[in-house]
Amino acid sequence: MKGAYVDTSCLAAIAFGEPGSAELASQISDLGQRYSSNLLEAELRAAFKREETSEGLEELLDQIAWILPDRPLAKELRTLTDVGNSRGADLWHLACALFLDPKGQNLAFASLDQQQRSLARRVGFEVLPA
Repeated sequence: MKGAYVDTSCLAAIAFGEPGSAELASQISDLGQRYSSNLLEAELRAAFKREETSEGLEELLDQIAWILPDRPLAKELRTLTDVGNSRGADLWHLACALFLDPKGQNLAFASLDQQQRSLARRVGFEVLPA
């Protein structure tokens, strides 16, 4: 495994010390590079605002290699909706992961959302937390 696509749910859990977050952080860091769509930045900044803090936000964001697709992700979105359904933002995160690794062979997908995790498995990703 060469890295992990990290959904906002994981970074928010790590940032706010939710149960199991230390183990999750370890699993993600053991895989090497962390990737995400820049949608994560908006979602994470909104979560930090709700929690009325900014402590640690920039450090978390600095750990992410941004996936910035240079084309529409219709192919990836069709692949995902052919095997299941999810909320739009969750589909976007999965589509960006597929854009980076179309077969899910070199990238794990980290999420705490069960529906998103299920869909990630169906398209071939190893899903974290394990």
